[in-house]
Amino acid sequence: MRIETLHGNGRPERPLRMREDAGLAQVLALISREKNTPIRLLVHVSRCQADTARARQLAMYLAHVSKGISLTAIGAAFGRDRTTVSYACSLIEDLRDDAKFDAELDRLETLLVAGGEHE
Repeated sequence: MRIETLHGNGRPERPLRMREDAGLAQVLALISREKNTPIRLLVHVSRCQADTARARQLAMYLAHVSKGISLTAIGAAFGRDRTTVSYACSLIEDLRDDAKFDAELDRLETLLVAGGEHE
């Protein structure tokens, strides 16, 4: 599955490398399912509603931390600058101070690792 997002001019941005592409596709599918948010909204160029923006930040964080995808590559996939991705990762990391949120994030990371074993 190739993840290519459309930004403004209707043409796809630079495609991600194969490993990054597969990892990002896995993260997007998981967050879409778990947060009941369509993938098209996760990668949409506008901010959207607050719950969609938080799901997007969560996807960016998991793509970077769990899949090791660079901030620059994640930014390209989401139509955002790498500094925006860095901000999202810092925000999610700060939210981990909440035990309930941290447990939910641990559960999502476990699902990603388990899903990666079947690739």
